[in-house]
Amino acid sequence: MAVRDELARRRYEKLIDRLESMMQDSLKPQYMGYYGQLILSGDDLAELGDLKDVRHAAREAGRRLGWKTATRLVGDRLFVLDEREVPKEIERLAGDEAAAAIDRARQESQRPRG
Repeated sequence: MAVRDELARRRYEKLIDRLESMMQDSLKPQYMGYYGQLILSGDDLAELGDLKDVRHAAREAGRRLGWKTATRLVGDRLFVLDEREVPKEIERLAGDEAAAAIDRARQESQRPRG
C-alpha cells in the first residue's frame, strides 16, 4: 500500500510542478507577477487528470508563486486566477495596455478589406 501512496504523491507533485510552470509562463513580465491567469480547456483537463486533483494542485502551484489562487470552472474550462490586490502602477499599466489593444482592434475593423 505504501508503494501506491508514494506513486500517487509523486504524480501529484509532478502535476503541481507542471501547473506551476504553465502558470509562470502565462505571466506578462511587465506586470511583475500580478494578473496571473491560466485557462485550461476540457482537453487539457482530460490530460491532466481528475478535476478535483487539478484544482487542488493549481492552488498549491499558486501558493508557490505567491498568488491568492482561485479556480473557476466555466463550461468545460478551468480558470486559474491570481486574485491578489494589484499595486496601482501595475493596474494603470494594464489599463493602458488594454485600452491600446481595444484601439488597435477598432482601427483594424475599420480598415477596408480587399
